[in-house]
Order: sequence, then C-alpha cells, then structure tokens
Amino acid sequence: METQYFKEYSAALNRDMELKVYGHAGRPVLFIPCQNGRFFDFENFHMTDAWQPWIDAGKVMVFSIDTMDQETWSNETGDPGWRSWRHEQWMNYICDEVVPFARNMANARNGWTGFPGVIAFGCSLGATHAANLFFRRPDLFDGLLALSGIYTGSYGWGDYMDERVYLNSPVDYLAGMPEDHPYISQYNSHKGIIVVGQGAWEVPDTTFRLRDICAQKGIGVWFDVWGWDVKHDWDWWYKQVTYHVPHLID
Repeated sequence: METQYFKEYSAALNRDMELKVYGHAGRPVLFIPCQNGRFFDFENFHMTDAWQPWIDAGKVMVFSIDTMDQETWSNETGDPGWRSWRHEQWMNYICDEVVPFARNMANARNGWTGFPGVIAFGCSLGATHAANLFFRRPDLFDGLLALSGIYTGSYGWGDYMDERVYLNSPVDYLAGMPEDHPYISQYNSHKGIIVVGQGAWEVPDTTFRLRDICAQKGIGVWFDVWGWDVKHDWDWWYKQVTYHVPHLID
C-alpha cells in the first residue's frame, strides 16, 4: 500500500496541519478520525486493513486528517461562540484546502481532468463531521459512510445555539430545509450511507431523528440499523466498512 505524509501550513487555521494519504489511485475518500483524533488513527486503529482491498485495487485513495475537537466540540470550558467559530475555520480548512488537494492528486493519479467528488467517511464523532460535510457541501462531497455518529450540535454545545452551531447540526438545519431546496436533488444523485448499532455505547436516537427528517424531505440516504449486539467499537466498524464500501463505490 502506497502511503504519503504531508505537513502544510493552513491559512484557514493559522497553524501547520498534518495528513496522510493511503493508495495510488481511485476515488478520493476523506477520513475524519474519532473524537480528538489524529491523522494517524486510520492506520493505528487498523482501519487500513478494512479498506485495503479497495486501496490496493486502485479504487480509492484515503486522505486521513487531524481533528480540531479539543478546541471545539470537546472544549467544554471554552467560550461557546469562539468554539463554534474555530470549528467553522476547520470546516473551511477541509473545503478550501484539503478537498482541492485531494481532487488534484486524484486527477493526477487517475489521468482525470474533471473535479471528482469526495467520499466522506468517519466513525463516532468522525461520522458526525462526515455527515455534516456531505449535507452542507453536496457540491464537494458525493459519497458518505457515517458509522455510529451523533447528529446534533448539542453534543458539543449543550443548550447553546448560534448560527454556526446550527449550521453544524444536521438534525436542525435539515429539519429547517425547504422541501424544494436544490440540495435535495443533489443528495439524491449521490450515495449516502448512515449506520448505527443498538448495543453497548451506541446512541442511535439522533440517527433515528435524521432518518425521519430525510424521509419527510424525500432525501434518499440509506439508514442501516444494526442489532442489539452491535457495539460502538472498532471491531464492528471494520465489519460495517467491509459490508458497505462495495455499495458505495461500485
């Protein structure tokens, strides 16, 4: 498996950011680590093994990035307005810096000349971020695999709400989206898969809320609810990747 490491200054975040790329060709996949995670978690937690068949076959290139959760979603004692502003800077970093980087590399490696869409992938809070990217920026993200996420801004901000928290809380902004919004046709031209178990440490409530909202709005995302034995843990996420990636990329 070809791997590459990059460390570049981010204008959006005013700091150096690190990422790693796995694979030599194929569609770009953005991996967002779990809460407070780092770019090397894709490898250190052996998610590379689950994705290896498609990476080695040249079907996907995975771009694994750093979170900013310790300054934002996890920073319970910080000023909530500053935290939401900082999170939005991280979103800008992804959309304005990482996505063009991933697209350019995918074009170069595959001999493409267009602008390939990116698949957003994550587990736990990484799934929250991945789903948020898919729903907020369907012009950039045309695929989603979200495993065991919590899809409300209240997870990080409690009762606090401002415009930025709202814009990062899918159960809120999708509920408020008009049924004739042009994003809905874009969602329905893409492939989105949201998965949750019902066993230990899983919190499926917001997945069910999101499922109901999407049904009301006519948004054709696949919500796949696994059993009561399915835990919020890596062993189950490996199995879900193995099952769902073929539906996502083939």
